[in-house]
Amino acid sequence: MTLDPNYPSIDHLRERGRQRTPAFAFEYLDNGCHSNLNMRRNTDEIREVRLEPRYVLDYPGADLSTELFGQRYAAPFGVAPIGLQGLVWPRACELLAEAAHRFEVPFILSTVGTASIERIAEITEGRAWFQLYHPAEDELRDKIIDRAEAAGVPVLVLLADTPSFGYRPKEIRNGLAIPPRMSVRNVAQMMLHPTWSFSQLRAGKPEFATMKPYIPPGLDMAHLGQFMNATFNGRLTRDRIAALRDRWKGKLVVKGIVNPEDCALVADLGVDGIIVSNHGGRQLEVGPSTIHALPRLVQELCDRLEALFDSGLRGGPDIACALASGASCTFLGRSFMYGVCARGERGGPQVMTMLLRQLQQTLEQLGCERVADLPGHLAPPQG
Repeated sequence: MTLDPNYPSIDHLRERGRQRTPAFAFEYLDNGCHSNLNMRRNTDEIREVRLEPRYVLDYPGADLSTELFGQRYAAPFGVAPIGLQGLVWPRACELLAEAAHRFEVPFILSTVGTASIERIAEITEGRAWFQLYHPAEDELRDKIIDRAEAAGVPVLVLLADTPSFGYRPKEIRNGLAIPPRMSVRNVAQMMLHPTWSFSQLRAGKPEFATMKPYIPPGLDMAHLGQFMNATFNGRLTRDRIAALRDRWKGKLVVKGIVNPEDCALVADLGVDGIIVSNHGGRQLEVGPSTIHALPRLVQELCDRLEALFDSGLRGGPDIACALASGASCTFLGRSFMYGVCARGERGGPQVMTMLLRQLQQTLEQLGCERVADLPGHLAPPQG
């Protein structure tokens, strides 16, 4: 795909997306919890990683493809699970699933996404992964898992880092919900962003599509919030993971692991991988950045399972640094959503093309032939 030269970086897409999206929706995407400290720490500390180039050698070029859970992907990155995508930009969930399928990279659907398991499976021909917020009741868990199995989902991702809802001041102030609160302030923002508003009208009211069969009809915003709070109990336990490992026949990944104790526990339970993640800095203000946690966990794993990575990535060089630090694949959430907010249906392909070019250029500059060889380019700690 030809890269639009008006938006050659994620920062350019973010600024254009901010201009095109009502503030209440964009601030949901663009912010973390409390004062955004851990969200900023994620990206800042990735950029403290240094890689060493090798210039004097016979070099055939770089191959970005990677194998993960028996599936060959065109690049070592994918689309992270994001809740409420369709509120941030109409049909964002479907648009990003289409882009991921087209570019042959993984896409992860969230339980609280705005497209259903079945719709995303149709778009991706059964190759999308599914992230499960663990329900409080096993009966609902089983119903959701049955649907994922029937849709051909190859990888189930269990979310570990949401034992409580994050304290996010801007969401509280904006009264964010599905549908959004019709305050004078929010209505005024919609009127100032007609492209978003008309696109939303065409797409229809965003909703928790996977959860729709289980939500009682006619709930207002307050009661919908109460229903969701009562339905999900986000804290994973040894017993819950073991029960899901016994029941789920596909690959099983736990997302939100940042310490060696949790890492060892889930490995002992037979999961196939972890995603080193802090939910994009949206849950815990005082926690470590993901790049800080990654090397310790890779050392703990000793090749027992795959170490995947998200949170803080904003370009190809960031991806290269995460891979060099031990990740076997990376996922980006906000970066892809900035693209959709900026360019609609063209946004996902724009970000995909940008990341591929940036990562290709980084590997060629390093003299690195394969993404699996990137750890060999990790510079020793300075000082």
